[in-house]
Amino acid sequence: MEPLYFEDFEPGRKFATAGKTISEAEILEFALKYDPQPFHMDREAAKNSIYGGLIASGIQTLAVALRLIIQRGVLCESSLGSPGIDELRWLKPVRPGDTLSARMTVLETIPSRSKPDRGILRSLLEMRNQRDETVVTVRGLSLLGRRPAAPGQPPRPA
Repeated sequence: MEPLYFEDFEPGRKFATAGKTISEAEILEFALKYDPQPFHMDREAAKNSIYGGLIASGIQTLAVALRLIIQRGVLCESSLGSPGIDELRWLKPVRPGDTLSARMTVLETIPSRSKPDRGILRSLLEMRNQRDETVVTVRGLSLLGRRPAAPGQPPRPA
């Protein structure tokens, strides 16, 4: 994929990723390090929980979504980080063996008024499982760099 910059993101544009299967070992490893709740790291406790079995941490599914989008090449060239998330919803549990894929929809682009080399992208990120069920939605913000001026061209006006 060609490098994408702020100017390349038009409202309504969509990006889809390949799938990633989440293994039980990955769920357990993540839970032990970062989210040690019983339904993430203890098979027996998880079986007796409201989930009826082991589930991935919501934070883990969010991290997988970001990884899939970056690997797809959507934000890797121009990303300057994120000023935050407006809304995050965990809609369905992610279980061992689930295959997740992400879809990102551009909602709005806002050029910076004070820094002409960047802008804010508002997007909706949806993670779906192999049954096409939405498991996570994120309305978030990305700080993106603008396309650099071509060699020999004057810098972009403020």
